[in-house]
Amino acid sequence: MSTLKEARVGSTVRVVKLNGEGPVKRRIMDMGITKGVEVYVRKVAPLGDPVEVSVRGYELSLRKADAEMIDVQ
Repeated sequence: MSTLKEARVGSTVRVVKLNGEGPVKRRIMDMGITKGVEVYVRKVAPLGDPVEVSVRGYELSLRKADAEMIDVQ
């Protein structure tokens, strides 16, 4: 299993599990990233932060630290 941070640009992955505690996990879920949802990795900034993804029909930028908390397959 890998994390969203490790996903390749142009790939579509499915969220398996959200790691993290309380407010951080809640914030990720409020952005629409929940277990079972498909995430398309649009691009990654030159230094790897942030990661730009498409989720549920909208675009989202995630910090590298947040992307590491999202297990995908």
